[in-house]
Amino acid sequence: MTDLVLTYFDFDGGRGEPARLAMHIGNIEFTDKRFPMAEFEEVRKGTPLGQVPTLLVDERQVTQGNAINRYVGKLAGLYPEDAYQALLCDEVMEGIDDLLNSLVRTFGLEGEALKEAREAFVAGPVVRYLAWLEKNLAQSGGEFFADGRLTLADLKVFVLVSSLGGGQLEHIPVDVVDTIAPALSEHHQRIGQTAAITDYYAGR
Repeated sequence: MTDLVLTYFDFDGGRGEPARLAMHIGNIEFTDKRFPMAEFEEVRKGTPLGQVPTLLVDERQVTQGNAINRYVGKLAGLYPEDAYQALLCDEVMEGIDDLLNSLVRTFGLEGEALKEAREAFVAGPVVRYLAWLEKNLAQSGGEFFADGRLTLADLKVFVLVSSLGGGQLEHIPVDVVDTIAPALSEHHQRIGQTAAITDYYAGR
């Protein structure tokens, strides 16, 4: 059996969370190696590109979050086999990373500079990408983003919406998704009621 070790920050959310959820949903055994933010500078020294998440597959360390997501998604049966549906899944995952990259650029700012950057983030990228995601969801039937079933795309959107509405990001209103893209809030509630996801967070 393949030995899997996922390394990411010790919090629920972020780029490592979809893979955690996928492996839990798929009953895939893995080591959930978490570390506090304070240790990141030391941890990154042992990663291929100085970033996380990473996945150790037996003796080989793999980087890039969406590559990890696709791999564990295939193991868990949460990644489409049909090429077109896989394209739709990938489009959502990559689009969310574009949005997250915009958010990351606000990290490290303080005071008025942080407030202005976060307000610009909400008014620009958040509005644009949430509207785009809502349209994609509607085009795919309104329930799931690809393949007519739960996939990594849904998990990635679920984690994003949790983060935006979680109250942990200063100057981002907790009702931002409800206001901009209510269909995504409904999707979030529906995915969050999946038995395996409920079980995962109950155990946290």
